[in-house]
Amino acid sequence: MSSFTIRDLERLVNDRARESADVSYTRKLLDVGVNQCAKKFGEEAIEAAIAAVDEDRDRLVREAADVLYHLLVLLHARGVSLAEVEAELGARSHQSGLEEKAARKLAPKSG
Repeated sequence: MSSFTIRDLERLVNDRARESADVSYTRKLLDVGVNQCAKKFGEEAIEAAIAAVDEDRDRLVREAADVLYHLLVLLHARGVSLAEVEAELGARSHQSGLEEKAARKLAPKSG
């Protein structure tokens, strides 16, 4: 089993974002803008969902890796760190998912 973590992936995305678009796919994605980054993330999420429904375990693993990568690129494009996402998850962990979801419906949308 690999010791490569999602934090390692975040560091890699950050490093690649500083490289030239000639050598970095990450930089190329960032250069085309947030809309394209979001579109690519959505495409990968759909591909992961299809692999799950098709019960193709190996393909699901590959697509899940793509989803995580593209999510981190999208977060980077918007200046959001993995630590911020982890903090949000931590804040939600004191209650059940059903309670948290109900509370979100009552809270005003920020934006």
